[in-house]
Amino acid sequence: MNHDLNHKLNYAFPGKVVRKDLTQSIKEGANVPVYVLEYLLGMYCATNDDLAIQEGVGRVKKILSDNYVRPDEAEKVKSKIRELGRYTIIDRVTVKLNEKADIYQAELMSLGVSGIQVDPDYVLKYEKLLAGGIWCILRITYEAGSLPSPFVLEELKPIQMPAIDMQELFEGRRFFNREEWMDVLLRSVGLEPTAFEENAKWHLIARMIPLIENNYNSCELGPRSTGKSHLYKEVSPNAVLISGGQTTVANLFYNLSQRQVGLVGLWDVVAFDEVAGINFKDKDAIQIMKDYMNSGSFARGKVEITGSASMVFVGNIDQSVEVLQKTSHLLSPFPTSMIDAAFFDRFHAYIPGWEIPKFYPQSFTKQYGMIVDYLAEWFREMRKRTFADSIEKHFRLGNNLNQRDTTAVRKTVSGLLKLLFPDGSHTKEDVRDCLVYALKVRRRIKEQLKKIGGMEFYAVHFSYIDQETLEEHFVSVPEMGGTSLIPDGPSAPGHAFSVQLGDGGLQGVYRIELQAAQGNGKLVRTGLANHTSLSDAARVAFTYFKANSNRISGTIFPEGSDYLLHLSDLQGTGAARALALPLFISLCSAALGRSIQSQMVILGDMTVGGTITRVENFATTLQVAFDAGAKRILIPMSSAVDIASVPPELFAKFQVSFYSDPVDAVFKALGVQ
Repeated sequence: MNHDLNHKLNYAFPGKVVRKDLTQSIKEGANVPVYVLEYLLGMYCATNDDLAIQEGVGRVKKILSDNYVRPDEAEKVKSKIRELGRYTIIDRVTVKLNEKADIYQAELMSLGVSGIQVDPDYVLKYEKLLAGGIWCILRITYEAGSLPSPFVLEELKPIQMPAIDMQELFEGRRFFNREEWMDVLLRSVGLEPTAFEENAKWHLIARMIPLIENNYNSCELGPRSTGKSHLYKEVSPNAVLISGGQTTVANLFYNLSQRQVGLVGLWDVVAFDEVAGINFKDKDAIQIMKDYMNSGSFARGKVEITGSASMVFVGNIDQSVEVLQKTSHLLSPFPTSMIDAAFFDRFHAYIPGWEIPKFYPQSFTKQYGMIVDYLAEWFREMRKRTFADSIEKHFRLGNNLNQRDTTAVRKTVSGLLKLLFPDGSHTKEDVRDCLVYALKVRRRIKEQLKKIGGMEFYAVHFSYIDQETLEEHFVSVPEMGGTSLIPDGPSAPGHAFSVQLGDGGLQGVYRIELQAAQGNGKLVRTGLANHTSLSDAARVAFTYFKANSNRISGTIFPEGSDYLLHLSDLQGTGAARALALPLFISLCSAALGRSIQSQMVILGDMTVGGTITRVENFATTLQVAFDAGAKRILIPMSSAVDIASVPPELFAKFQVSFYSDPVDAVFKALGVQ
């Protein structure tokens, strides 16, 4: 397979491929981005001739040895420039405008020299010099006493491919099937596809979508050492990675004083590393970012600026996904100032970093792949095209997707199709696979929005409809797993489910397990039922049970049994206080040996005198119950006025029973007319 794919690549893209182990071996001795190395390797080693490769590697190593500036050897290189009078170096160049002197001045990162005067023509031709800087091959001369610096820039050449023949790419693509082409893409960014399962491959490909799709907003949170920022820092010369999180509106969007467009106008991708540390100095930064992420434009002063840069947010999750799901949400690593439903709603995708394994030496390929600069130019050229309309030829989206959801799914599908089928040769099944993936990564965002923003984002049950068969297919995300909380089928007598507000501030699902055993009328509590905050609820329920059991059935003798109570917090939302009514129903169910109706959730609470209280956050409570798998709902009559707050399509999902007092609630729960 490796040999066959290597042969195909060299045949289909002669001079555009390189053995990736060469990149790895040389990179160990030179701390330069992959695209800088492969620019040189592409000049001297883009062949499958071993002898030519060996000679080419020697030349590349010599160039790096002679011309690449290592920071610890900066003084040695400066001396060479002075002694020889002229010298060629490879360094990262950043240019700033000196307004007082009215000149552009360059700073060379590794050489540690600043103030070098730059010809305005270079700045106009390569605007990225002003925004984060780019790697260049520079010819520097030395003129002692010259101002503003004795180092004079004679020639500057960015390390980038000048152009790309898209027709050559389209024709070359036809030699590969989909699986082979996915492997080509992964090897081209230095990864070995055989080290990853199919699911992880899709996530790794999805990381590339922001590079090929305009104004695409995505985030990836997951464990450390999974290469989340590698693509944007090392592989693409068209992406800029903001590390450390500190930035300003002027740097990112528009500098009013200098009248210069920021990063979003000059780069294809602006990526934020370590999202937990993002800190904007400007109060209006998040609002401007929301505006830009929504429309691709923003207002700054009297200026309306447009940009095509995609926004990517990557960071680490320190807890397990299961713990985060129970205690908070999967976007909680973001700083508090950014925990805003309107901001997250503008994300098109959430790549689950926890489904990508940690990188080991075997994760990196030793086979052939495209030169990353060729890959980057292909991605950039494809940003001018869209494949979003490919969905409509075969499918339509379900009614749970609003306009933002639809836009997100269409952009993800377009990006995947451009990556996998740049020549447009996809089939219906190819579109279906991309569509299912797109629905998953958008639904993952929507599920978190539901936790953050409540009922405004209740519609999370994404689906697509096949235009031919009219069959609707629903798409779920693996980590949600909600429907198993309340299993189908009859439960044991004394077992009940309720949705209540936990002390963590979120609605959660609680399972009550109550068992009657021979004894002398005690209530024995275990598990969460031992929590002090539940003492009142347990006391109210048991007191009312002993006083009113004869109203339920003459066969119940509270003093002749002990009742063993175990309470489980199924979603980690903390102890709930309003459980007296569900506990009373469970006591009656256990005493009678009769099960509560299958998949029923009991809502509401009661006082020791039997007064029923309304359900808090009624609409959200119903949504939590539905997500947990409830099919039946027992609701106090006092909450009937809140039905108007519930979306009709959600309310219609349940068989609803109303009760007026605790005894009525018992009969309705047990299905007794």
